[in-house]
Amino acid sequence: MSENLMPHIRLPKDLDVDCALLPGDPARADAVATHLEDAELLASNREFRSWRGTYKGKKVLVTSTGIGAASCAIAVEDLIRIGSCGALQPECALGDLILVTGAIRDDGTSTAYVEAQYPAIPDFDLLSACRESAAAEKIPYHMGICRSHSCLYGERNPELYSYWTGKRAVASDMETAVLFVLGSLRGVRTASILNVVAASQSSVAEDIGKYASKEATSMSGEEREILTALEAFTRIQA
Repeated sequence: MSENLMPHIRLPKDLDVDCALLPGDPARADAVATHLEDAELLASNREFRSWRGTYKGKKVLVTSTGIGAASCAIAVEDLIRIGSCGALQPECALGDLILVTGAIRDDGTSTAYVEAQYPAIPDFDLLSACRESAAAEKIPYHMGICRSHSCLYGERNPELYSYWTGKRAVASDMETAVLFVLGSLRGVRTASILNVVAASQSSVAEDIGKYASKEATSMSGEEREILTALEAFTRIQA
């Protein structure tokens, strides 16, 4: 093992980039790479697959994080999330984007870093850039709070989804809270763009199955979140 490489993501600590995208799925990292100039595969180890390239002059790193907060934390520690989510509100349709304004810390991992009272919030300027990008590209989006959790198929999930729907949370994912917390703790600007792959009051397993099989509506949302994130990078100062 090279002493210059970080142990899990297998990237050097002095990697020269302006910004980073953190998709969950390694295949989504490959999809982002198709939008980059001079795309170069840097490493592929476990769930962490990394590309480097440029987008309209910005040097971009793309590293997949796998499923859940724990592996996402490893990627953030070694280094904008573009991920998938289940909608908690009926107005959020499949393929719509959620621009997360804050996250409910129900994941477990983030509390290993700091007490639960510490807020999980994005960088305002980066979030604003995401909103401007989505609006400019005429991409359907919603803004609001998401609930980040650690159990995708828990027996209490329907009850919990109903509870947080009543509290006006708009979506549910597994990584945003830890991303926001670590970004704040480490002084890194973060934002989270989520593609709705499971509709409110639907079967999570069924909708995720459609997404995994590349169902057209959900996949169009994935393309939209990639474009929104890359365009957001062009709107901020490095």
